Amino acid sequence: MPYDTRELFARLLQCEAGGEGDNGMAAVVMNRATVPYGEFFRISQGGNVRNIIEQQGQFNCMKDVLAGRYNSQNVWNMDPQEIHYAIADWALGGNTMQGVDNSLFFYNPYSPRCANYFPPGGAGVIHNRINQHCFYVPTEKYAST
Repeated sequence: MPYDTRELFARLLQCEAGGEGDNGMAAVVMNRATVPYGEFFRISQGGNVRNIIEQQGQFNCMKDVLAGRYNSQNVWNMDPQEIHYAIADWALGGNTMQGVDNSLFFYNPYSPRCANYFPPGGAGVIHNRINQHCFYVPTEKYAST
């Protein structure tokens, strides 16, 4: 049985954020769904959050297989807690997180430094670091994606 958007979002938050940065990740997903230009605008087709979550290649947790091996850390194996549903509801309700602002990209560099640009190619420039995650706002290059 397919999950509704709220359930899928809660599972993605648990899987991808790993208990650190859930609100920031949720804000980025919503930013992608509402940005009025570029790749995410075309993917969201007017604000469809599910299209953003299911976009090919965006979230490892949406893949059954990684590097040719079964990916046991996927949304289908998650058991979200109430906090994940609360954050999904918070984000779906139009809330955002100070410090994330209009960031469209994030990642955990597993080092004390954030790269100046992410993803590779320069579509995002460093905006802020919150705990272990680096957040990136769109550059002019993103607009042409």
